[in-house]
Amino acid sequence: MAAFEASSNPPLQPPSATASTLPQYPEMILAAIEALDDKNGSNKSAISKHIEDTYGELPPAHTTLLSHHLNKMKQSGQLVMVKNNYMKPDPNSPPPRGRGRPPKPKSDLPPDAVASPPRPRGRPPKSRDPSDPPPPPKIKSPSPGSGRPRGRPPKKAKTGVGAPPPLTASGSPRGRGRPPKVKTAVATPVGC
Repeated sequence: MAAFEASSNPPLQPPSATASTLPQYPEMILAAIEALDDKNGSNKSAISKHIEDTYGELPPAHTTLLSHHLNKMKQSGQLVMVKNNYMKPDPNSPPPRGRGRPPKPKSDLPPDAVASPPRPRGRPPKSRDPSDPPPPPKIKSPSPGSGRPRGRPPKKAKTGVGAPPPLTASGSPRGRGRPPKVKTAVATPVGC
């Protein structure tokens, strides 16, 4: 009976047998774009249909593989995508610009000049040598032009709990609250 089971099941072909007869996907894609020869390019479904018609047996993940290779070829510059259509890049066109602001052009130095290394970021470290003189003290100078120092002026001395209340112009301590209005005497006419 074991002989019967062995003869009824034919040996399976390895899955790579059909894949090995197919060319690589980038080659099939480029051949399809050339064969379709549309001046506006070819979309993904037209490329897929041409590959299916030309090669017949394709792997079950054909659509996934096609999308992957189209994206890869687009990013590497082998294909250009214009309005959802893929086409070969024009050899006379300038290379595509990257994202963001282009870098500033570097100034050319004369051949005899030596470029110094760029200054590192941040504050320079303090010297750890005890024999070095201390750094000079910083001198606060007023801002140029105005004659006044920068910033908000310092507050006057605070009056605390034990401090006497401030004196008014007459010399007596001020009471709480808003001071009363000062009434002015109205002059009455004398000949009435």
